[in-house]
Amino acid sequence: QVQLVESGGGLVQAGGSLRLSCAASGRVFSISNMGWYRQAPGKQRELAASIDSGGNTNYADSVKGRFTISRSSAKNVVYLEMNSLKPEDTAVYYCNVRTLFLGVSDYWGQGTQVTVSS
Repeated sequence: QVQLVESGGGLVQAGGSLRLSCAASGRVFSISNMGWYRQAPGKQRELAASIDSGGNTNYADSVKGRFTISRSSAKNVVYLEMNSLKPEDTAVYYCNVRTLFLGVSDYWGQGTQVTVSS
């Protein structure tokens, strides 16, 4: 099992910045990919950014050049640095962790609200 604790959401004006953090505990040795998904009201949850155990990153086109995902050296904390925020970035952001131990498992954080005002 893996437990996730998110922090860092909030209200910011357009053009501002926020940093999200997600700390994993438990069976962290089995973590492969870590990522951030987001879900805006009335929309499906979508991937914002992800990073694998080798440090390779993947970004949604809508956040490329503005968001940066990174991972702690111990690889149990994932960060999302969000710059030049836009109102359309407003959503609940969810941390996701994938583990490889006796199969593939996905774990989700509780979600943190990001609101960007125009």
